[in-house]
Amino acid sequence: MGKILVGVDIGGTTIKLGFINLKGTIIEKWEIPTNTANNGSAIVDDIWKSIHDKVEKNNSNGIYGIGVGAPGFIDVKSGYVSEAVNIGWKGMDLKQQLEKRSNLPVFVQNDANIAALGEYWIGAGQGSLNMIAVTLGTGVGGGIIVNGSILNGENGMAGEIGHIKVEPEGVHCNCGGNGCLETICSATGIKRQGMDSILTNPNSNLAQYYRDQGVITAKDVIDFAKSGDETCVEIIDYTCDVLGKALANIGTVINPSKIIFGGGVSKAGEFLLGKIDKAFRKYAIPKLHQICELKIAHLGNDAGIFGGAFLVKQSLEEEKFN
Repeated sequence: MGKILVGVDIGGTTIKLGFINLKGTIIEKWEIPTNTANNGSAIVDDIWKSIHDKVEKNNSNGIYGIGVGAPGFIDVKSGYVSEAVNIGWKGMDLKQQLEKRSNLPVFVQNDANIAALGEYWIGAGQGSLNMIAVTLGTGVGGGIIVNGSILNGENGMAGEIGHIKVEPEGVHCNCGGNGCLETICSATGIKRQGMDSILTNPNSNLAQYYRDQGVITAKDVIDFAKSGDETCVEIIDYTCDVLGKALANIGTVINPSKIIFGGGVSKAGEFLLGKIDKAFRKYAIPKLHQICELKIAHLGNDAGIFGGAFLVKQSLEEEKFN
């Protein structure tokens, strides 16, 4: 095994790692559990030990660098994570700590941005210099790429599309605001809309299902909508309309050639994509939507490790030309 790029994607339950070559081929990938005990104090040591052990085992010629995607609020230049609630970090100097252990260059990005970079490099976003990546999961995450580089903004908050206000008098969001996009278009938001509909329409198919099962999920709402259930069709149509309008507004600023959808909700595939695309084209000015293609992400759970590796690759290319 020759010299490699290392991609790391830190999640609340597992940390995904991969050795990837400069052409974007995975040499090896694996996972380790995320040890959140003691405010995640062992995570950096666990990452480096795992990488080091794999390098020794595979007789690698070395590592170009390590690219890391982490949850929370991140200062990209310093690699400082001010807070990552789900893994217990508050004030973690991730870049410095991992460089100290590895004696290698380390590059850090928000986990949504790192997934966007992965799709840009080797996934559904290939060939697009300007793109938006949307992650529809428990929340709504976003990554925006402009002229081939991730858009970070002044303090790393660019691309937080889940917190665009779409219902000024809407429900409370975890960010502290009300009516954010993710209160509607995330799995949590779709489930909430389903529960609200059960209260207003207790004779619906969804209400009966809830009485039988004791619980509903976003997938249940989507599945009922696919079968033509009127209540759930209304929920999904509204959800897709709101998302399509938000993306049309973002697109007016970014002018992307692709919008990529990942995350658990995106597994509904063409059923959701078609409705979002219809709304996007309804709200976007013609010259904008004529150039823009909406696609489902290709890389799944590997997007983060590809994105981490690409961070390192970009730095090598910048060094070459500077």
